[in-house]
Amino acid sequence: MKVWVYNQKGEKIEEMDLPKEIFGVEINPDLIHQVAISQMANKRQGTAHTKDRGEVKGGGRKPWRQKGTGRARHGSIRSPLWKGGGVTFGPTNEKNYEKKIPRKMRRKAILMLLSNKALKNYLIVLNELKMEKIKTKLLQEVLKNFPYQDESRLIILPDYDKNIILSARNLPKVQTIEARNLNVLDLLRCKYLFLPRQSIEVIKKIFLK
Repeated sequence: MKVWVYNQKGEKIEEMDLPKEIFGVEINPDLIHQVAISQMANKRQGTAHTKDRGEVKGGGRKPWRQKGTGRARHGSIRSPLWKGGGVTFGPTNEKNYEKKIPRKMRRKAILMLLSNKALKNYLIVLNELKMEKIKTKLLQEVLKNFPYQDESRLIILPDYDKNIILSARNLPKVQTIEARNLNVLDLLRCKYLFLPRQSIEVIKKIFLK
């Protein structure tokens, strides 16, 4: 598959062949869905928690004697039958939502999404993306050279670039990520990918082991 390589001014420089092993992978929607679900599940903190009768404070003695009062028998005010007592079958923070997915499957799903972006022309390859200082306006001017202002965009950096990351922080619908940290959810969340040429080499090195 051939694509145009652009400079920061939005001008076409040359055509290049995309690596088939990254951008020519057959797409399996079921695998992508499975990896996305597992990633969302692994982000759950599971902080919802209710106390059962053993955790509720108080109620150490029998509220009244067993017989002779005319009232129903009770052994503790911590009983779920009482207001302020324990909760029966409520959520606890001991529940683990983690779903394990093999590394090969995760990497395969990422390559499938990259292939899908390339197939639908949602991939913009840049010769390089450099900024001399932290300035949101300068990065905004670079992005204005491309016709996707109203769409979500993901800038995939070859390595940590403080100037670009901080400059993009206040831009709406613009996210940045290092190529080594690529994941299914971020690729699904953003429609267009801005990919400096060096990032392709990083993806090849990490995800094709």
